[in-house]
Amino acid sequence: MLRSAWKYDMYDHRQIGKKWQESWEASGLYRSQEDQAKPKCYVLDMFPYPSGTGLHVGHPKGYIASDIFARLKMMQGYSVLHPMGFDAFGLPAENYAIANKVHPRQAVAENIATYKAQLKKLAFSYDWSREVQTTDPEYYRWTQWIFLQMYKQGLAYESDEPINWCPSCRTGLANEDLEDGRCERCGSEVVQKPLRQWVLRITDYAERLLEDLDKLSGWEESIKEMQRNWIGRSQGTELDFSVSGSDEKIRVFTTRLDTVFGCTYVVLAPEHKLVSSLKPLAKNQVAIDAYLEQASRKTSLERADLNKEKTGIELEGILAINPFNQEAIKVFIADYVLASYGTGAVMAVPAHDERDFEFAKQYGLEIRHVVEPKDSKAPLDLPFCSLGRLKDSGEFSGLESTEAIAKMSAWLEENNLGRTKVHYKLKDWVFSRQRYWGEPIPLVHCPKCGVVPLPEDQLPLTLPEVSSYEPTGTGESPLAAIEDWVNTTCPACGGPAKRETNTMPQWAGSCWYYLRYMDPINSQALVSPDKEKYWSPVDLYVGGAEHATRHLIYARFWHKFLYDIKVVSQAEPFLRLQHVGLIMGEDGRKMSKRWGNVVNPDEMVERFGADALRVYTMFMGPFDQAANWSTSGLIGCRKFLDKAARLCETNDGAGDDKIRRRLHKTIKKVGEDIEAFRFNTAVSALMILTNEISDYIAKNGRWPLDREERDNYLLILAPFAPYLAEELWESKGKTASIFLSAWPKFNPEFIQDEIFNLVVQVNGKLRASLPAPAGISEDEALALASQDEAVKRQLEGKAIKKKIFVPDKLLNLVVA
Repeated sequence: MLRSAWKYDMYDHRQIGKKWQESWEASGLYRSQEDQAKPKCYVLDMFPYPSGTGLHVGHPKGYIASDIFARLKMMQGYSVLHPMGFDAFGLPAENYAIANKVHPRQAVAENIATYKAQLKKLAFSYDWSREVQTTDPEYYRWTQWIFLQMYKQGLAYESDEPINWCPSCRTGLANEDLEDGRCERCGSEVVQKPLRQWVLRITDYAERLLEDLDKLSGWEESIKEMQRNWIGRSQGTELDFSVSGSDEKIRVFTTRLDTVFGCTYVVLAPEHKLVSSLKPLAKNQVAIDAYLEQASRKTSLERADLNKEKTGIELEGILAINPFNQEAIKVFIADYVLASYGTGAVMAVPAHDERDFEFAKQYGLEIRHVVEPKDSKAPLDLPFCSLGRLKDSGEFSGLESTEAIAKMSAWLEENNLGRTKVHYKLKDWVFSRQRYWGEPIPLVHCPKCGVVPLPEDQLPLTLPEVSSYEPTGTGESPLAAIEDWVNTTCPACGGPAKRETNTMPQWAGSCWYYLRYMDPINSQALVSPDKEKYWSPVDLYVGGAEHATRHLIYARFWHKFLYDIKVVSQAEPFLRLQHVGLIMGEDGRKMSKRWGNVVNPDEMVERFGADALRVYTMFMGPFDQAANWSTSGLIGCRKFLDKAARLCETNDGAGDDKIRRRLHKTIKKVGEDIEAFRFNTAVSALMILTNEISDYIAKNGRWPLDREERDNYLLILAPFAPYLAEELWESKGKTASIFLSAWPKFNPEFIQDEIFNLVVQVNGKLRASLPAPAGISEDEALALASQDEAVKRQLEGKAIKKKIFVPDKLLNLVVA
């Protein structure tokens, strides 16, 4: 075995890492095969966006875990698909390129090369022959194809409504791209800006996205709950308030129709389309314009904050008519109402809604109580927001809220004044970006034919080569200025036309990449039906919880659409989902250049080896919880591997029953813990076993186990430390890779706890001898002794003053 001069080393991690990486690549060990004779296991990582800074030691945590799992499945006889690729379109790559004054294509190529070099050092079992990159035209050809199918099915449409606009990134954003009302990428406050954009009808799938969460038993409940909250289903009633002296109607949505007789004013969101048509009828247009300007500078988060002072302005001279009692009430614009929720207009019932109550008090508006508790009266100085019994509500007075809502809804429908409706917090996906570095949208605008889809045989529609790609900030993409690319002929009539110049968001390519891994070089279809049926669904998906309300919702939406058009055979893409806990800096803060606490994995691999980094990363703590990095902890894991290497230089032994039992228990535990993502306890079990073997060798000068059992020790170490395991396996005369060997089976007889006779004394006198499992704790021994009748009699009415416990031998209770 190769050695280095480093003081801890039993092996030279640099040489054996290079040796086995080259061996694996040459042999094609990890090439995936559709073997119908084997069960399949598809293990997937959320593929990275390749940033210019490369990986830090926190990034590979999920990759290491999935690799250990994939190696276990490989050794258990599964046909394993474990691929990797790169998500390289979108704002991050383009912003990096602009900052570093290079073309995005060049920046992406350089960054991907850096990432691949780093990943290959970490001993991953990726099938690199299946690598995909979202920026490859042969890949995004199929992204464009999926968009065209959505367009043909009516799921993609043009809109001019106000959207989230980031003034720094100079592009429109979807709601999912925001964090606390700010751009997720740059942190700038977004504003609402009317803009022509393409939108996908994800809301058409909202109910299925919600209902099918219940089928995902392999997903963590916290992730499913995040999706439920984001989709935000609420069932209620839409009703129309006519506008006095106008043909306009204000459509509102409410879940509390029982309060309608307490409505004393109506509120429009500042972005509501009726504002522009009603404003000319108002007597205070100048003041309204000033208020709209003020409201446009607030974020959605600020506007929705219950603790913020409510602001608004009356549309003077304009009255809305309550359809239930024909009462004329005032109309306001107020920024506490959001266009993105419901219809963007609300019937304000200040006696029964906290926000309406605060607004009414501030502007001196009537507060009318029409629902009260069933057993007492509601206080008039507070809003009563619960269900109750109606009063002062015409023919519905005296009804309980639930019954009243049903009867009021029926009355509205009978009179064609409203309807029962389900609304979602989830909004249609704003799919346009006014940037260069993204998939071109394959549509043509013809003055004669309108919007015309590009014929599928003209895909991929590639980006033009340009020297200037900075965003314009005008609402147009930089592509709009490239006349040679924009000007084209209409596929329908052959006349002059212009290409769509908006590009797709960075999420487009990641919506379906897991399917392309199944069939990466197919030029005739997105994926062949046979390969899709063999590999689908993804058995294990590992990644960050921050994608719960973005990528995971988008991917499920696209997958369900592909299921509807019979491209895929399963309704859900990901069977099991595991989220990754962050690795923080040694100072307890998130790793960042700003804090100077970033640890480079390349340096750690160079100093301690990839195997040590893998073992330490898994040993740090529970997989789904955050943990602080500690280089001293990594050194400890390297010492553990050195000890394992040293053990394997010792001659075989005849066998020791105690350690044999420990081995079989460890085989069982490590296998089960890998399946359950309890990697820290699996590593702990391996360390305990290694220490016991080491202690035995120190006393006896030979291994406590026979050759087959020594092999089993290496087999259960192998997924965690693949380079070292391969080297030790070869040193024992093995010619094939250790990962072509079967995962060892434990002997059920050897995992049963050993039994010993626990001697129980009370005040030094023998009172019982009880069969007990080896390793029993002091508390467990006391509980067992306390059940014995002879011991019970000695303890009756007395207090235990002292306990003397000798593990696996004796318990002496001193009582008085």
